[in-house]
Amino acid sequence: MRNILFLFLAFALFSCESGDKDANKGTNADSTTVATNPVNLILLIGDGMGVSQMSASFYFAENTNLVRFNNIGFINTSSASHKVTDSGAGGSAFAIGEKTYNGAIGVGMDSLSRTNIVEYLSKMNYKAGVVATSQITHATPAVFYSHVKSRKMYDEIAVQLVHSEVDFFAAGGTDYFLRREDGINYMDSLKAFGFEIDTMSLDKNFDAQKKYGFLMAPNAMPAMTENRGDFLPKATSKAIEYLSAGDSPFFLMVEGSQIDWAGHDNNKDYLVAEMLDFDKVIGVAMDFAEKDGNTLVIVLADHETGGFTLSASHAEGMKGDYNVIDPSFATSGHSAALIPVLAFGPGSELFRGFYQNNEIYAKMIKTVENK
Repeated sequence: MRNILFLFLAFALFSCESGDKDANKGTNADSTTVATNPVNLILLIGDGMGVSQMSASFYFAENTNLVRFNNIGFINTSSASHKVTDSGAGGSAFAIGEKTYNGAIGVGMDSLSRTNIVEYLSKMNYKAGVVATSQITHATPAVFYSHVKSRKMYDEIAVQLVHSEVDFFAAGGTDYFLRREDGINYMDSLKAFGFEIDTMSLDKNFDAQKKYGFLMAPNAMPAMTENRGDFLPKATSKAIEYLSAGDSPFFLMVEGSQIDWAGHDNNKDYLVAEMLDFDKVIGVAMDFAEKDGNTLVIVLADHETGGFTLSASHAEGMKGDYNVIDPSFATSGHSAALIPVLAFGPGSELFRGFYQNNEIYAKMIKTVENK
């Protein structure tokens, strides 16, 4: 009798534990199951933006939106092939969750395609947007919709945008759709595959059932020092307006492309102007996220450019003036400096600490799946 009672109790306990496990499996049994209230993702990439570039916002702006973040981490940006990454490998690490070789766009070390985050999220009914101040076929925007073995394959990258899961884009780059070596008009192809294209203005009354593309320059957009104006913050605002209008959650990547270019040029005025413009973009994203309450905002860079330093003014033959900042550069190329990661919103605590750049992908997915 005692043995029978023991077996009964053991069976009951086993049944309860199994039931609890099955109940817990219900929310995450499928690794691609979206949480009940899926999180919007806004990824803001200041290309070439290291600690000193971020710091410039504190000294050259009256206020900076960077102070609105409490969750801060650092990433190592080295690629699989080099200690110092380029934007192709750096951006691909974010987009596919895997370190790859310099120059790669959305492919692994074997040059084969990997599923990028836009493709992954599209299966969960996410809409997607890509905004940049470079041409839309440049390395960083390209990694979110394209898979090619070399970042220089601009014409092929443009073709892949036509067939991608992107619903909204804004950047420069009409030449890659109209003035191509193959002579094909891919602007018409964009329209044939459902995009409403505008090359003149960002002002648009959106239909959530349509897709939109804005190509506002033949190649890259002008620099801020060449009167680009409010293109980037306005394009960000319009992207959020469109992507948040329907019932679907969304992913949006915005790149401040020319922070990097200013670093390559060792042009401090150009760099500061691009940083202040990017700070406005951060403000647009944060205003939406704080009001929405269900949006994760991540601010980071693919690498640092220029070895930028906020050095004290130092006139020749004189002691430096520690009340005057005169930025300087150590190189015209990229550096291996660790890059800050700022995060706000659901899942933002996952971005604290020190880790590899490709872990950004997994952290975003974990937030979306609410594991």
